[in-house]
Formats: sequence, C-alpha cells, structure tokens
Amino acid sequence: MAKSHVVSKSPSMVSIMLLCGLLMATLARTEASIGVCYGTVGDNLPPPREVIALYKQYNIQRMRLYAPNFDALQALQGSPIELILGVENERLKDISSSQASADDWVKKNVQSYGNVNFKYIAVGNEVDAVGPLAPFVGPAMDKIQNAISKAGLANKIKVSTAVYPVILEKSYPPNLFDAILDAAYSALEKAGGGSLKIVVSETGWPSAGGDGTVTTKGNARIYNSNLIKHVKGGTPKRPRVPIETYMFAMFNENKKPGEETERHWGLFFPNKQPVYHIDFN
Repeated sequence: MAKSHVVSKSPSMVSIMLLCGLLMATLARTEASIGVCYGTVGDNLPPPREVIALYKQYNIQRMRLYAPNFDALQALQGSPIELILGVENERLKDISSSQASADDWVKKNVQSYGNVNFKYIAVGNEVDAVGPLAPFVGPAMDKIQNAISKAGLANKIKVSTAVYPVILEKSYPPNLFDAILDAAYSALEKAGGGSLKIVVSETGWPSAGGDGTVTTKGNARIYNSNLIKHVKGGTPKRPRVPIETYMFAMFNENKKPGEETERHWGLFFPNKQPVYHIDFN
C-alpha cells in the first residue's frame, strides 16, 4: 500500500498520510457519513461478527473490504452497513481477459450475498499507472460492470477503481485534504468528467511508528476527529457538497509488511478497545 512511504518525519512525506486513495464513481449525491476500512492483515483480530457489532456500536455506517472475505460477508448479511468490496489486484489480469471470470467473481462474491448492502465494487487498489498491472484495470472494470449489469444490479452497485494521487506527494499546502480533492476535481473537469463524484476511499493518520514525532495518538486523534467534521462542508472548489470518506483503518494490523508505522493505523486495538477517543457522530 502507498502508506508504506510515510515513515519519514519530513513534511513532504507526512503529507502522503493525509489521503492515500480516491475512489471515483458516478453518484446522484454523496453523503457525508464516515466509513472505516476493515483491513484483515493480522493474526490477532476479532472474529468478523464481533467486528460488525463494533461498527454498529460506534454508529459506523460504511465499510471498505479490500478483497472478498467469506466470514465478513456472512456477518454483514442483514446489516444496513454500506460496503465497498475490492477486486484483488492479483485477479485483474485474469478478469480483464475473461468475461466468464468476471461473471464468476460477481456470482461468488456479490450475488451469493444478496442480503449484503453492496454500494461499490473497487476493481483493483492503487495500481501504479505505469506498472505491469495498469493495462488490465480498464478492461477488468468493463467486465465487472458487464457482470453486475447481467446480474440486474447496475442500478444499485457502482463499479470503479481506487487510485493514488501521486502527483501531489511532495505538496504541503495548509489543507492537503482539500488541495488533493480540488486538484482531482479540476483534472476531471478538463477530461470531461466533471459530473463524476469523488469518494475518498482511504485516509488516516498512524498513531505510532517512525521516530514518534508526528506518528502519535494525539495527532491521529486530531486528524481523524477534524476529518469527521470537515467532510460535511465540502472543499473550496465544491463547497457544501459533503465528501463520502473512509478512514484507514479499523484495527492495528500486526502482520502488515513494511515499516513499523504500517501496523499502527487502527482506530481500535485488536481487543476492540479504542486506540484513542473519537466520536463518529
């Protein structure tokens, strides 16, 4: 994940922590309520049914799963929680070349869970625009969209991809969150995509790791608390347009590769206790 680059205490690198993924989807309107990404790269995390109960306890109404997870999808059945479900990067090549593979993915991971409140399918996560997987993202999106349409779900589920705004990784304006979104809005308008809405699919701040000067519980609490308030008001370019936003992440994940910082993005410890106080309401 892109956040493996944020261990430096320099302002240019810390700025990357503020926004690590954008999910672009065509929407009639965008709600302001906060979602939380549910990462599962840990060997001490609570069972999915307890995780879903924790979302409900704290009134977290939206979830992002990076890949299909049988137990989590089972636990979500009958829940009002809205879900972003990811298509794994390792499946992009296969799905891009085979409509049957896309149909099978949708059948197994979406249609099999008819009582789950799917909202988006994110086809791939932060694929490098010049990397080896880049040519497969568009065709895979098309085939997943075809599969969703054939399943009669196109009016309910939007298909897109999560991208990383690397063009601004060295920027450090007073409000990087707004700066990145407004730059993306401008780019969409220039490309004829002004009607697209942006969903912030991943943003957060680590509470430990690095040398401890910026990666603190206090900074993480301040960032995420202010985020909850801020997204209700939009950006300078699109004021009063709430920004649908997903915090990264639900838990500290002890098996995440990379720097120590990677394992401390959670709002909760694996024992379900908060890392710091935050009011989702």
